[in-house]
Amino acid sequence: MSDAASASDAFEWARRRGVGALAQKMGFEWVEFTAERAVATMPVEGNTQPVGLFHGGAYVVLGESLGSMHANFHAGPGRLAVGIDINATHTRSVTSGLVTGTCTPLHLGRSLTVHDIVLTDDQGRRCSTVRITNMIRDIDER
Repeated sequence: MSDAASASDAFEWARRRGVGALAQKMGFEWVEFTAERAVATMPVEGNTQPVGLFHGGAYVVLGESLGSMHANFHAGPGRLAVGIDINATHTRSVTSGLVTGTCTPLHLGRSLTVHDIVLTDDQGRRCSTVRITNMIRDIDER
């Protein structure tokens, strides 16, 4: 399979799987999904704190959605990646536009994955950094 075909297949896999009700309600939109990275956006509008800033929890939802989806893609059929640790450091406020998350794997093992997600504003400035660790398990089909 060519690189273009495999990238297209990965993106289609992510689109078919869906992102879950919470990320969907928050306006999560795929931009790119490959074996090497995942990119998505989320609007600031509708995801703010009372003072108008993009909510810190929204950064985490975007980051966890990206990292968990990428970990599940890596896990493959018959296996499930579940989050066991997540942290976020917020370094810039955003009040309008889109937040873009770019997720890259730091470790893709048989039983654990670690992903780094950089979240930026419309000017490409880093606003938050999320790191997620997922445990990969076999799906128990009792």
